[in-house]
This record gives sequence, C-alpha cells and structure tokens, in this order.
Amino acid sequence: MKEKLPLLLGSLILAIVLASTSLFTVDQRQYAIVFQLGEVRNVIEQPGLHFKWPLVQNVRVFDRRILTLDSADPERFITSEKKNVLVDLFVKWRITDVKQYYISVGGNERLAETRLLQTVNAGLREEFGRRTVHEVVSGERDRIMEDMRSKANVDAVKIGVEIVDVRLKRVDLPSEVSESVYRRMEAERKRVANELRSRGSAEAEKIRADADRQREIIVAEAYREAQKIKGEGDAQAAAIYGSAFGSNPEFYAFYRSMDAYQKSFRSKSDVLVIEPNSDFFRYLKNGSKAPGK
Repeated sequence: MKEKLPLLLGSLILAIVLASTSLFTVDQRQYAIVFQLGEVRNVIEQPGLHFKWPLVQNVRVFDRRILTLDSADPERFITSEKKNVLVDLFVKWRITDVKQYYISVGGNERLAETRLLQTVNAGLREEFGRRTVHEVVSGERDRIMEDMRSKANVDAVKIGVEIVDVRLKRVDLPSEVSESVYRRMEAERKRVANELRSRGSAEAEKIRADADRQREIIVAEAYREAQKIKGEGDAQAAAIYGSAFGSNPEFYAFYRSMDAYQKSFRSKSDVLVIEPNSDFFRYLKNGSKAPGK
C-alpha cells in the first residue's frame, strides 16, 4: 500500500495539471477564441467553464464591452466656406464579430482604433466640406454625427466591429484665423449697434417733432379760446358799464374825473403843468357842480 501511495499522488497531481490546462472560464464581458496550432478552432461567445486540449490548443480573450476611442490631438477640417476648423472628437465602438476582428486586425485594439479613426476622419472631412461653420457648430451637428456613424459602420463591419456613437467634443477655429474672425464679429456687432442707434435717434426726432406740433396746436387753441372768453367778458363788462353809467351821465363824468386825478397824482413829487381854467379841473373849481349838488 505504501508503495502505491506515491503513484496515486503522482496521478492526482497529473490529473490536476491536466485539468488546469484543459479547463478555462470565459467572463461575461469577454469573447474567447480557441486556437489549435495557430489556426482558429472555435469561437466562444457564451460565458462559463469551457474545455480545450492541453498543449495542442490555446485560448485568447477579447473585450466585448463598449470601448472609447478618444483622439489624442484635434483634427483639422475645411468647411464649405474654405475655413479651417479644429475638431476634437471621440468614438464609441465594440467588437461584434470576434473571428473577423482577429482575421482583419490580428485582435490588435490599437490597430483597430487606427482603422476606425481613419474612416471617421474621412467621413467627417466629406461632411464638413458640404457645410458652413454655423451648421457644423450648432445647426446640423446631430445630423452630421448620425450620418457619420452610419457611413463609418459600412467600413467598420469589415473588421468585425460596430461604431455605436460618434461625438464632437469641441469645434474651434485655428489661432491664426480666430483673431480675424473676432474682429469681423466685433465690426458686425458695431454696425448693428450703430444702425439701431440711428433708428432710435430718428424715432426720437419724430416723436419730439410730433410733440412740439401738438404743443403748438394746444397752445394756439387755448389762446384762441382765452381771447374769445376775454372778448365776451369785455363785451359783457362794457354792456354793464354802459347800462350803469347811461342811467346817470353826470355821475359817470365825475367818476371818470376822480379816476383820472388818482392816476395823475400817485406821488407827492408828481408835477402836472396845465392851465387853471382847463376842463380837467372842472370838478375842483366849483364843488357845487359835483353830482348831486
């Protein structure tokens, strides 16, 4: 029995080694390709425990999750206005046919990303060439990305991958043209501002002129109405005076003389040179001529 124990231990160790080299697991986030003597023998897409022949077969796993391709440097494109723009973008992609992916790019992720970036850049260059800067930045940005994704997928499927999304992170003008663009924008804003100021000044003058015209009309009508009322008042006063003084002409003459005396001798220093027998002193010469005597 003791002689068989080392043999049993050796068999157990051999079995464990064979099992460890024959069994492998595939994670749910991975694809696996089983190679036999360098050739693709089997493609495993289901996660779990799987078997391979030891020493003869080997396994290579590939990421089945969505991967991100982020451009290291902004790419330069030309719009329909012949303006250069710098575009910073990223691409979301994933492996859909792992066997075709291995055959096309040898399973090299960097090589696949280089191929995808070339495809995306070529498509964007075509799309930007048909649009203006405004359309690229805001007007048709989402449409460009959707068209770009559809076109790029035609080439991506050839290497066994799918482009999930293409997005522009930033679109800038090159530094050598930014200053001139800003100056043109500033000049345009100033032109619009001056135009608005001119319109405002014209409207203000129009309003002031209309207000002055209305003021003149109101003042003229008010003066006319005032003169009319004054004339009517003077006529009524004259009628009242005429009626009152017509009833006693002598008293009216006396009243007029007294009023004239008062206006002529307002101050003690006033001097009046006149003949003593003048009619002006008529009521001062003879008090008996005063009304009522």
